[in-house]
Amino acid sequence: MVVLGAGPAGLVLGNLLLESGIDCVILERASRAHVETRARAGFLAANTVRILDRHGLAEGLHRRGQKHGACEFRTDDGRFSLDYGRLGREELHTVYPQQELVTDLLTRYMDAGGRIRFETKAVAVLDADTAQPAVTVREADGRTGRWRARYVAGCDGRHGAARASLPPGAVRHHRRDHGVSWLGLLVEAPPSLDAVGYAVHDRGFAGHMARTPEITRYYLQCAPGTPADAWSQDRIWDELELRMRARQYGPLHRGRVVQRGIVDLDSDVLEPLRHGSLFLAGDAASVISPSAAKGANLAVLEAEILADALADDLLRGEAEGLDHYSARCLTYIWRAQEFSQWMIRLLHAPSGPDGESSFHHSLRRSRIESLRTSRSQQDWFAENYVGV
Repeated sequence: MVVLGAGPAGLVLGNLLLESGIDCVILERASRAHVETRARAGFLAANTVRILDRHGLAEGLHRRGQKHGACEFRTDDGRFSLDYGRLGREELHTVYPQQELVTDLLTRYMDAGGRIRFETKAVAVLDADTAQPAVTVREADGRTGRWRARYVAGCDGRHGAARASLPPGAVRHHRRDHGVSWLGLLVEAPPSLDAVGYAVHDRGFAGHMARTPEITRYYLQCAPGTPADAWSQDRIWDELELRMRARQYGPLHRGRVVQRGIVDLDSDVLEPLRHGSLFLAGDAASVISPSAAKGANLAVLEAEILADALADDLLRGEAEGLDHYSARCLTYIWRAQEFSQWMIRLLHAPSGPDGESSFHHSLRRSRIESLRTSRSQQDWFAENYVGV
């Protein structure tokens, strides 16, 4: 088995294959140091934690992760908090930076004897429509090589070799650009709220997400096409305090911005998630906006489903799980996409003619008011916010 990519999907899949006694190799284009330090999402759903627990992969997150069960909305009409951990199915998030989870998974994989090749770029997946697919690679020193296996798992993201190797017409590509961009920030400062903070403001959305006791993630909506370095730190903090209404609700803990990047909110899904002997998981299967914190959670879920199906096929000769892999995963993916769409409409002012914008602005206020006052709406939110 060849696995492309050492993100959450690839590393969970690699660990589960080893657990089943299935030989595999992971090919990763970046260095180990880069893999273990690249900052991504940090909110793990309850079901994700259960999956990791089932396979003995959750020791680090239980030791260093933080339970989280509340979010706060701030608007012109005031602020309110939702204790979603006590609503719906009464489940919590575990806040655990993705780079720490990846480091845990990588250490476990290598300690168990798993093979991984860093700085090895997959160039193409060949012969995927046969029982002997091959992956051509380019090593760090420029040498080329080829790996063959019974199956290939593409866990190498939306721009990786797995997607690029799909022949025309093999899959349907659904994509939507939401027309919204965020300036994503990691700040050396403790969290300023006890909850996730969502600020809806005429100047644009602002978000506050805890990462560790020393590091906080912030988001600021900006005009599409804005360079990541366009805003000074003073401007960033002024905008954050304005949009999060710090004068009314208390100042933010300021600190040095240690990482910044532009996040263009778009969504895409491939159907099906299989082409012959090539299977897609993680961002190679679907990309979802970060507004609902689903990406890493979908990746872990897909990896477990794929690992179980591969074990059935390779160890017991039962191909039904692989045949149904795509349909099973797409059920979860589309539900997560629907909730992400709802969150985007809730948090951002619509663009368009003044009359249309006024109409949707009033709809957004109504949605927020329903979320503030309706128990049934709150239960629906809690179930979808934490669930996958």
